[in-house]
Amino acid sequence: MVSTVSSRPQKGDVEGGRLVRALAGLERVGNLLPHPFWLFLGLGGVILVLSAVLGRAGVSAVSPADGEAVEVVNLLTRDGLHQIITEAVPNFTGFPPLGLIIIVMLGVAIAEYSGLITAAIRAVVSVVSARWLTFALALCGVTGSVASDAIYVVLIPLGAAAFKAVGRSPVLGAIVAFTSASAGYNASLFITGTDAILAGLSTSAAQLIDEGYVVSPVANYFFSMASAIFLAVVVTLVTELLLVKITRGMVEEHNEGDDPTASNSLSEFALDDAEKRGLRWAALSAAAFFAIFLAALLVPGSIFRGDEGVLDSPLLTDVVVPIAILFALAGVIYGIITKSITSLSDIPNMMGKGLVSLAPVLVLFFAAAQFVAYFRWSNIGPIIAISGSDILQRLELPTLVLFAGLVILVAALNFFITSGSAQYALMAPVIVPMFMLLGVAPEVTQMLFRMGDSPTNVISPMSPYFALALGYIQQYHKKAGIGTLLSLTLPVSVAMLVGWFAFFTLWYGIGLPLGPAVPIR
Repeated sequence: MVSTVSSRPQKGDVEGGRLVRALAGLERVGNLLPHPFWLFLGLGGVILVLSAVLGRAGVSAVSPADGEAVEVVNLLTRDGLHQIITEAVPNFTGFPPLGLIIIVMLGVAIAEYSGLITAAIRAVVSVVSARWLTFALALCGVTGSVASDAIYVVLIPLGAAAFKAVGRSPVLGAIVAFTSASAGYNASLFITGTDAILAGLSTSAAQLIDEGYVVSPVANYFFSMASAIFLAVVVTLVTELLLVKITRGMVEEHNEGDDPTASNSLSEFALDDAEKRGLRWAALSAAAFFAIFLAALLVPGSIFRGDEGVLDSPLLTDVVVPIAILFALAGVIYGIITKSITSLSDIPNMMGKGLVSLAPVLVLFFAAAQFVAYFRWSNIGPIIAISGSDILQRLELPTLVLFAGLVILVAALNFFITSGSAQYALMAPVIVPMFMLLGVAPEVTQMLFRMGDSPTNVISPMSPYFALALGYIQQYHKKAGIGTLLSLTLPVSVAMLVGWFAFFTLWYGIGLPLGPAVPIR
């Protein structure tokens, strides 16, 4: 069949030309950086050398908390070297994000490998009308981080096929799926593994200033949940007002045998009877569990209430356990009904698969844990935080300007370090204590990081999913290149970055809490 596409360069390709050259330079610089594992080990070595140099020079700072002098500790001494060796294992096993992410993943893995998460996404996409398809797909993408990186493999081809089935551009569907899942990765309607990882890193960083400070995995939940809906609206508006025009004429006609979704229709995404029953019972079981959770938390005299009532209840201070149970329960119920779970051994096998997917993260955590420990032992972190906060106080910058500066800094660094957990592990020991000394809670700093981190994922050539998305788009538009993809993702990235911070500014101005018992000021 003859192609309907002109040989002229597409508008998206032309508009993306300059961006291609700029980002190609960024890619070359980023490729010079080592793997985050080696980056953390190398920086750990730098901290050891700095501790020796600065310690001998007598570098110190006065803590504003108690007026005591904080001095750099030389770690390249007999005692320091002994500590490095003997504390290596405790550094790793006691690394705050480690236990949190493992426990959450044990539950999420059952929901994922039983098919519950994929079925829920298919259910949403298949039942909505064509009019609401963009918003529904975007909301699924933003919330899809609950399935971790698997959301990209599931949602991008699903979005392309769903749009094609209702007579719209499959390129547009793939872009909606990719941008919402990637740029909106740090917002979700549900608690995700990212919440657990970032909370652990924030806790570790906050304890450089306050040894008893703990950041809960639900610390940003209220704002994150509202952000998921807001960002889905942003993606929808940019798509319908701008991207529709850019993608017009991008799709080439295929022979039936060449079209990757020639036989696809929305009806093919619909659930069978067993899957529908599984989703219904999984939803009912989740609702029942949540009702029991609230009763145990709120009913006077409950054994699960803390000494001071609700706020120090173990159900909130260690909320990762109820979260893991919730995902596991819903996944088991769904799996039993759909026959994806046929024996008791299937459940631990699914948990094992979930932990296998965590292997790269665990390797990274070992190096990050040593780096954070050296930073803490040397006192370099608190001294940088104290000095930095002094400078910022003298500058007397408005609070929101300070917040915007941090978001922009994170967004810029995300071009080179696309792993959010790796970037936050590097930044948290400095920015969290520094902002604490300025009167900004760690939970707020963590949310600012999240707003800067994910929107630029979709325009970073360092991201492996950038290439994945391009591959899917080329199935429908063979001439698509990096410029094409950038011309489609850049508007969403900018709109999300600016819009999300504006939304936070409104939230901050009203004074709404970020999460349960977490005031924004």
